[in-house]
Amino acid sequence: MEATMEVHELGNGNDIPDGIICQTADDNANLNLDDNDNMNEAASEDSGMSSVDNQNLGAEGVGLSAGHSHPGLLVMPTSPVSVTTASMSASDDMIENENEMLRDRVSDLEKRVHDQNDEITCLRATLADCLRRINGLELNKSHVQVSNLQQPRMRRDVTDGGMQKTPTRRPMSGTYSSQDFNGSPRTTHEAVNRRASYASNRDKLGSKTNLYQSTSSLHTDGQSSNSMSPAPSPSPTTPGPRHVSPGGHRLAQPHTPTRPMSASMGLHKKWSSTSDFRDLSPGPNQMSINRRPNAGSLASLRSPFGSQQNLNRHLRHGTKDAQYSPEDGIVRMYLRGRTVNLICPSSQLDTYSLAKVNPAPHHKLKLEWVYGYRGRDARANLHLLPTGEMTYFVAAVVVLYNVEEQTQRHYLGHTQDIKCMSVHPNKLLIASGQAAGLDRPHIRIWNSVSLQTLHVLGMGDFERAICCISFSKADGGNLLVVVDETEHNISVWDWSRGEKGHKITETKCSTETVVAAEFHPLEGRTIVTVGKGFVNFWQLDPTSFTLSRKTGIFDQRDKPKYVTCLAFSFTGDVITGDSNGNVFIWGRGYNAVTKVMRKVHDGPIFSICVLKDGSIITGGGKDSRIVKFDTMYRKTGLEAQLPDHLGSIRTLSQGKGSQLLLGTTKNSILTGNFDLNFQEIMVGHVSDVWALASSPSQPQFISAGHDRMIHLWDILTHSVVWSNDVGEQAQSACFSPDGEVIVIGTVTGKWVVLDATTREVFGVHQDGSEPVHVAKFSPDGSLLALGSRDNAIYTYQVKDNYRKFSRLGRCMGHSSFVTHLDWSIDSQFIQSNSAENELMYWSAAVCRPVRDIDILRDIEWATSDCVVSWTSLGIWGETLESPDVVTASGSRNKELLASGDNSGRIRLYSYPVTQPKSLCHTYTGHSSQVTKVTWMADSTRLLSVGGKDTAILQWSLH
Repeated sequence: MEATMEVHELGNGNDIPDGIICQTADDNANLNLDDNDNMNEAASEDSGMSSVDNQNLGAEGVGLSAGHSHPGLLVMPTSPVSVTTASMSASDDMIENENEMLRDRVSDLEKRVHDQNDEITCLRATLADCLRRINGLELNKSHVQVSNLQQPRMRRDVTDGGMQKTPTRRPMSGTYSSQDFNGSPRTTHEAVNRRASYASNRDKLGSKTNLYQSTSSLHTDGQSSNSMSPAPSPSPTTPGPRHVSPGGHRLAQPHTPTRPMSASMGLHKKWSSTSDFRDLSPGPNQMSINRRPNAGSLASLRSPFGSQQNLNRHLRHGTKDAQYSPEDGIVRMYLRGRTVNLICPSSQLDTYSLAKVNPAPHHKLKLEWVYGYRGRDARANLHLLPTGEMTYFVAAVVVLYNVEEQTQRHYLGHTQDIKCMSVHPNKLLIASGQAAGLDRPHIRIWNSVSLQTLHVLGMGDFERAICCISFSKADGGNLLVVVDETEHNISVWDWSRGEKGHKITETKCSTETVVAAEFHPLEGRTIVTVGKGFVNFWQLDPTSFTLSRKTGIFDQRDKPKYVTCLAFSFTGDVITGDSNGNVFIWGRGYNAVTKVMRKVHDGPIFSICVLKDGSIITGGGKDSRIVKFDTMYRKTGLEAQLPDHLGSIRTLSQGKGSQLLLGTTKNSILTGNFDLNFQEIMVGHVSDVWALASSPSQPQFISAGHDRMIHLWDILTHSVVWSNDVGEQAQSACFSPDGEVIVIGTVTGKWVVLDATTREVFGVHQDGSEPVHVAKFSPDGSLLALGSRDNAIYTYQVKDNYRKFSRLGRCMGHSSFVTHLDWSIDSQFIQSNSAENELMYWSAAVCRPVRDIDILRDIEWATSDCVVSWTSLGIWGETLESPDVVTASGSRNKELLASGDNSGRIRLYSYPVTQPKSLCHTYTGHSSQVTKVTWMADSTRLLSVGGKDTAILQWSLH
């Protein structure tokens, strides 16, 4: 107390020196600063220590006051402040040192990681180089081994006088092994010996080097694969007679191989080729790519070394390697390593040349109509535009359909499955997002009037697919919110900035499935997302352009497994439906439920639509009911129920006037209201579509698929004439020549015959237990051929006006399942393809292969559906990277040929496509493998189906 009083008196005295007063002020200032800086630490100090310090301070102050005239000025700023300052300074130094050490360690680790990445890159490059060198050594080693092998015994076609005769034309077979026309190792390209077809097993084992030698010569042959003949004898037999009769050249008979052999060492080059293959080692792409395992021929299976030959076979592919023999009139090409031999017709023998180019046709295709709708796994994809058109998507096509005028327009900018879409507030622009495929996932913003693409967003920003997109509404649609399906990232885009737009921000939306994401219509910077077990409210900061999240709060007893749909009321409330059938109202500005309507539906609610008058419509995903509420969320008593065959309600949208637009899970679109019945205006398949056939007498076609449904369509009215459930998954279909009967092949080996008009079933038949991949009547209607997955073709005789079918036999010989077949015009012969790109010819009456080249050379075929044939030679790509051709069809007037491949492309060629270099027109629309194409009877329209995309596209010629 005395010390305090002395300080006070000194502070008010006039006899205090100026220096002492200044010192006191500075000390007090330092004291205040230190106290402020160390307030937390001082507050946390131990109370006992504070008591000791205060006692020491008091004793020290008393002593100084007795011996010094200014004790208060020296005592107050010292003890606690100096101790705390010193302690904090030491602590800060220690922390700073630790931070520096951590920074150094992190920097060192980053450097080591970078160095290790460089080392890994170098190791990979070194390993690739080593593998290349090893392959080269193995090739050289195998060449040396083969050259040291004992030469096989050869037979010479010479006269008794030793004079050489001209070598005869090569005999051909209806089925060709991958070993046919393989060249044998030789030291020069001119010195060539033909290997005997009865070569020893040792020679077969050494023939693996045939994979890498030049194919520009055809003077060595492997064995011809023939399913009807036994395995060749290892011992040579007497050569057969030379073929000089008008009967033409035949294949070797079972026990008398008649391969003509040449003893000439300087025989002229027999094959012309599109390129000269003189490299003894294959390129890296040829060695590394093997898209389809080859089953090998039956002759290889009979040989103990056949599998080894198949393993070492060089995987050549495409028309770039095609070769032509003018003497034999045969074009040889490779498809996935398999040798394919195509017989040139007599009319083209003198003029055919591989150097010619088949021009593209003058006609072009235009997409006229799209049958189908994607409702089974898509949401919010049905909208009405001011033009009176409804817009939706299926496969890789966005359809704009005017129901009143029965017209369609199509946006074809996408190349893969379209997963989501959003209409701009101006109702003119549309954004649509696609999945990954040939192109990366991206978003296309386009004009719905001109169908012109304006912007392409996120070409390199997404991994798998876009699942949700939505334009902002309160600001006029300047922003676009996007959610990635795989990573569940949410991003906001300024879509109008440049052709590629500008991504403003991106963050993790959720670790679970995101079902919907939309901008709030009244709050421009608010985004609402819903999905598996969550409702999130996002706020976009206008300055930092970052997203902050508030999680929606559920009552624990009401929390659903999935929040399945989202909508906004006129007052700004958020309305959600869930998997329990409940509807939750989230008041504007709240992240908690303000109103609950429980058990509105039995099962999940897939769609909520707010109408122009403010009333609310909900659609049930299990009970297929439509329920209407007023603006106060009270039931109006208006309900509707959809029949079971239409499926559940997937999407609800405002239609014209009081009309509603409904999309269902069975890929159907309906329109109507509560006062009138809902009418189905678009029908689609639900599962893979494989069967497609056009009527020969009516403007109609039939489609069928794994959903077991058969639809008969009218191409003029674009409507379904009738539908029928076949009871089995359908795989193939065909019409009878008069169009009166339809045959449906199923995946269980059953095939059903029914009347095309009345749907009366004439009979159900069974051939094995494997799928029937192709069915086709002969042109005269007397025979029916069925190609099965069990590698056989079943032939039947048709009697009693298609009421009775008598089996003639089975055509056995393919090494894989039969995929395509054609009948000859006279109904006597069949040509067929298998999944291993084999081409075989059959006599339909006796179910035996045809081997006579001269007979095969001039057969006229009624159809051109085989993808491997003389008329479809040029539809295959040039290299191994080219898409696989899945289906083909020639027009009835023999002017055009269309093909479909496994990348979803349709190609149009001039018929016949006999040149390796054939130009074409290419079209997109399908998002999966094109499983079937076919022409209408008048050759003015083409039909195509896309398998998994369930779409049927109708193309017209222009």
